[in-house]
Amino acid sequence: MPSISADAVLEALRPIIDPDFRKSIVELGFVKNIRVDGTRVSFSIELTTPACPVKEEFKSAARERVLALDGVDAVDVTMTSSTRAAAHAAPQEAPLPGVKNTIAVASGKGGVGKSTVAINLALALRDAGAVVGLMDADVYGPSLPLLSGVHGRPRVSEERQRIFPHEGLGLKLMSMGFFLDDDAPVIWRGPMVHGLVRQFLTDVEWGELDYLVVDMPPGTGDAALTLTQQAPLAGAIIVTTANDLSLIDARKGLRMFEAVKVPVLGIVENMSYFSPPDLPDRKYHIFGEGGGRRTAEQLGVDFLGEIPIDPRVVEGGDKGRPIVHDAPDAPVSAVFREIAGRVARKLALLSEATPPIADANITWVSDAG
Repeated sequence: MPSISADAVLEALRPIIDPDFRKSIVELGFVKNIRVDGTRVSFSIELTTPACPVKEEFKSAARERVLALDGVDAVDVTMTSSTRAAAHAAPQEAPLPGVKNTIAVASGKGGVGKSTVAINLALALRDAGAVVGLMDADVYGPSLPLLSGVHGRPRVSEERQRIFPHEGLGLKLMSMGFFLDDDAPVIWRGPMVHGLVRQFLTDVEWGELDYLVVDMPPGTGDAALTLTQQAPLAGAIIVTTANDLSLIDARKGLRMFEAVKVPVLGIVENMSYFSPPDLPDRKYHIFGEGGGRRTAEQLGVDFLGEIPIDPRVVEGGDKGRPIVHDAPDAPVSAVFREIAGRVARKLALLSEATPPIADANITWVSDAG
């Protein structure tokens, strides 16, 4: 019986190429813990993110290639992941020391479903095996309590001066809405907004997270500028609809992130089309067709996907049951998982290069009076 060596296993796996890094999984060091026990071979493949969309393809290809070796009768492949951290400043200097990647979900205007996209994206990353937090940074119109079904004031440690996020839906959650009564108006000036956003970044005990999804306030006002300057953002996602007005505002949001050197991961077109349940192959483009993709091409960024209209998205959101959590087999949930996979892979690629430090050349102008 021919002897089986670890080198032979590695050579069998070498032709498997990671489509993003464009290198062999062997060269990238993804193959680990090779063990040979008689005619049985076991090893693990450690990916850069649990949300890798080609995870099952890698597993199947690896098993087939090693099983084809002479003397191998059984192959056990374990898929693991180690999320790569964005290349920020040293962890002890960062505002969020335990957070590997902070993702801004933004829009140039309200009404495009940005908060719904943010929470379902966070849930899709969670379902892939990542540890995820969600920060609602819209201090004027916080929606996270409604969308998540989580309410009440978070626990605060006066001695340590730390705020502990709520935990719900398998996520760590923080929102100004947790500190307000339902009918309380939020009327603040710029410096107050600046201070609150900074407190959510520095005083909340987020712990160890693979991803912190930040639901940005719409537009490019005080809170948005504070976050782009203060948060160690790994990248930003722009949410839009297909109509012209939303696309114009999406361009403004994208330019804001470019101005502070935050990588734009891509554009998501929400409410792209409606497919009747009895005609799932038919698409009605109520707000126009292809606008998000065209805008992404014009601006030189990735187009991450089209999210269809599904009445259950709105119904579930109003009841604190986001669709990825409540109906994981729904077509729109599958779209969210695809987008999450693309985002995670893009972040892994960006982690290979250290981004420039954000340019803080934005002057704060106090309100008159």
